[in-house]
Amino acid sequence: MAAEVLSTHNLTVHVYDAMPSVGRKFLMAGKGGMNITHAEPAEQFITRYGTRQAQLKPLLQAFSTTALREWVHNLGIDTFVGTSGRIFPVDMKAAPLLRAWLHRLRNTGVQFHMRHRWLGWDAQKNLRFETPTGILATKPDTVILALGGGSWAKLGSDGQWIALLLQQGITAAPLKPANCGFNTHWSDYFQTRFAGTPLKNIAIKFEDTRHITHEKSGELMITAHGVEGSLIYAISALLRDKIEADGHALIHLDLAPNKAVAEIVRELAHPRGSRSMASHLQSRLNIKGIKSGLLRELVPSDAFADAVQLANAIKSLPVKLTSTRPLDESISSAGGVQFEDLNNALMLNRLPGVFCAGEMLDWEAPTGGYLLTACLASGYAAGKGALAWLQKNSGIAS
Repeated sequence: MAAEVLSTHNLTVHVYDAMPSVGRKFLMAGKGGMNITHAEPAEQFITRYGTRQAQLKPLLQAFSTTALREWVHNLGIDTFVGTSGRIFPVDMKAAPLLRAWLHRLRNTGVQFHMRHRWLGWDAQKNLRFETPTGILATKPDTVILALGGGSWAKLGSDGQWIALLLQQGITAAPLKPANCGFNTHWSDYFQTRFAGTPLKNIAIKFEDTRHITHEKSGELMITAHGVEGSLIYAISALLRDKIEADGHALIHLDLAPNKAVAEIVRELAHPRGSRSMASHLQSRLNIKGIKSGLLRELVPSDAFADAVQLANAIKSLPVKLTSTRPLDESISSAGGVQFEDLNNALMLNRLPGVFCAGEMLDWEAPTGGYLLTACLASGYAAGKGALAWLQKNSGIAS
């Protein structure tokens, strides 16, 4: 996105990438359906960025969700709004969008250099790259770093850039998992039987470090190690911070969110005759499969004989989360270059002419189009910032 901004002003633009092909994480983001942004109102949209709302708001005003959607349309890709408010390309795929974008960039003169791994700066302030043909040194008029976070390192963003910036006196907040799964302890039987099974039509309740209670409905996935999925990702930052503060996080699952405790007690108290408890739960409350398995996993056996205890467990089943899954498994990462080290144009205060964009900045957001939108908006802002800096310092006409 930064290259696109600059290439429309008759500038020579080079994009260096360590990977063999462009946009590998972009393509991965579209693997399950390319969610480009979200249709919710701007005042609600900005709240998804938590403690970094103030820093991201001007970026998202300059390149809004509406502007992003128009940009996609101008590439010849139609979009639609899903029932959840998420916006997708009509074919749901990332590859056609990326192909059209790269074709337009190359037509405007952007030059791509693949398998060029950035090694930092040399004593003469040249950028150094490790390439298939040896070390390359080059000294551009301005530099935009868009080096990613620390998740899915095999796609290129491995966080090694932190050490390179540290050599220049620039520190970054440690990279941490975001939109990630969490570990808990399942029995061998439960893990073998239910790992990989979705847990649908539930609600989750959780109290964060500020003693604020959060309640959300949706679904999650049971894994061999614990839990993940959209319902978990939505509060993953809060869960991660709670674990960092207290050593664990306790969530409560409501397996029957549309029923009150009293109603469940009445259904459980209904005579079941010779039927098993599993059959009784299924026929009276439609609790079966993974939900029934969770009750057997987490509720003491004697509670099944007490309708009130069992009803309360169904409405508030405690699950203790002990740690996040590894950073490399997470969808995105928190941490990175802090906005306090950048000016409003995303230029590093200590390195004039060097700008930063994307996930390497210290912000995070849930899935739902928020990640991609902020990445593109920051690229747009860095491109605009670099252009203004060039016009002021290199005599380039507007």
